[in-house]
Amino acid sequence: MSGDEETRAFKHKFSGGEADAREIILYIYEALKERGHNPVANIAGYLASGEPAYITAYKDARKLVQKLDRLDLLEELVRFYVGKK
Repeated sequence: MSGDEETRAFKHKFSGGEADAREIILYIYEALKERGHNPVANIAGYLASGEPAYITAYKDARKLVQKLDRLDLLEELVRFYVGKK
């Protein structure tokens, strides 16, 4: 098998093994930013619609966001926002 045909695994580096909603949001934000997208608009679009196409496939961000319930992501965002007030 040539190098182009081999399956490559991407390891996510999160603290504590299992990724929590906060870490996933930040990871996706950075992946979107690196690809030149507007991370806030894209994440909001995904949360509002459930359409995974709002999230880039770059660095497996789309696969990662689909592992969490959107409600968990929304709860984390509200928890963070309220905590800043």
